Amino acid sequence: MSITPAQAARQELTGFEGKLTGPEDSGYDEARAIYNAMIDRRPALVASCTNGKDVAHAVAFARDRGLPLAVRGGGHHGAGLGSCDDGVVIDLSPLKDVQVDPEARTVRVGGGCVWGEVDRATHEHGLATPSGIISTTGVGGLTLGGGIGHLARTYGLTVDNLLEADLVLADGEQVRASADENTDLYWAIRGGGGNFGVATSFRFRLHELSTVVAGPTFWPVELGAEVLTAYRDFIPHAPRELNGFFLFGSVPPAPPFPEELHLRKICGVVWCCAGADPDAAARAMAPLLDALPAPLLHGPAPMPHPTIQSAFDGLYPPGDQWYWRADFVNEIPADAVDRHAKFGAELPTWKSTMHLYPIDGAVHDHGPTDTAWSYRDARWASVFAGVDADPANAELIKRWCVDYFEALHPFSAGGAYVNMMMDEGQERVRASYRDNYARLSRIKADRDPDNLFRLNQNIQPAQRA
Repeated sequence: MSITPAQAARQELTGFEGKLTGPEDSGYDEARAIYNAMIDRRPALVASCTNGKDVAHAVAFARDRGLPLAVRGGGHHGAGLGSCDDGVVIDLSPLKDVQVDPEARTVRVGGGCVWGEVDRATHEHGLATPSGIISTTGVGGLTLGGGIGHLARTYGLTVDNLLEADLVLADGEQVRASADENTDLYWAIRGGGGNFGVATSFRFRLHELSTVVAGPTFWPVELGAEVLTAYRDFIPHAPRELNGFFLFGSVPPAPPFPEELHLRKICGVVWCCAGADPDAAARAMAPLLDALPAPLLHGPAPMPHPTIQSAFDGLYPPGDQWYWRADFVNEIPADAVDRHAKFGAELPTWKSTMHLYPIDGAVHDHGPTDTAWSYRDARWASVFAGVDADPANAELIKRWCVDYFEALHPFSAGGAYVNMMMDEGQERVRASYRDNYARLSRIKADRDPDNLFRLNQNIQPAQRA
């Protein structure tokens, strides 16, 4: 009588210190759950790892049995690439250690942390490092894919602040990647995703930052073309301290938003000015505000940095249906503005949204080949996200998202931010790394020649001569 992979793992992985969960075990549904409820995968084994040795055991177990292997940090990826059917999921969530060195201005972070845990620890010392915009996002997934967020114009991408990472490779070896050790891996993991190993810890550079001036400015969605045009012309020339992404969305039906605005479709900007002076922030925003009609709401105010980082957490809890597409953008001509305005006014559900993140300022301090993240010359990263709590609306939000993406894709720079792509095939992956793909492929062939780490935006190993 054959035994299940979970039973085999419990018999064979005698040195495993974490928890091994299979379909026959209580708690299986909780162990396999990921952020996007549109994805429902049933792994044969969830290996919740407490240290690098546990990870190495799980990697070897999957490799030696030819089982699919997925790695889950925060589980936020829209395509559900942190899970798989009938394979092994390495769950890093027990790796929660956060160690701040305020004198060196660095933080070491366990591979299972989410950004809110990091933000709280660094904020105690008046320090921060750039991440994303939702604090429940996993540190590992966001970092390895690049890291666009509220502080990118000021301090760069998350990978621009990554000093080193500890990895478990496909052969089970545990290594450190930094500017001095395993430099090939250090280059590759700064944007190349989870293609090269399992990251069990990271060390980041920190910046002096405690209070920011942050919050939204909303206009009626009917002004979408006018506001987007003004924003397009304004943000590339704004001071680096001023971060702000454009969005189409709906006003959340909850405080602190005025009840008369609840669920109203809007366009606007979500600001994060890296400094505590509201007058300086107001001066930086003034050219855009002066060029437009009075907004429905103008809410930027001084707040702790972790507050803006977690502002979307309640709006987007785990368990919603998600479908998203993305593109990098160099120019937004009038025709593209008009198409944005059309689809922005047709949001299918109140949680659905489009975000346009600026790529300039400190992000442009690095060249296209300095890290694996190639699109240093792009101006914006767009994401089209259909979101709703009701599974009955899954097809509705997907159709709107795909139609919106396809209408704007002719204006794209070619590739997309890999953290915001679905599973869209090898051509899209290659386009998203451009000339860096060949180098990544050679490193992949050296470090993971059998492509064990393939459940990701996959970089395929170069063919050996």
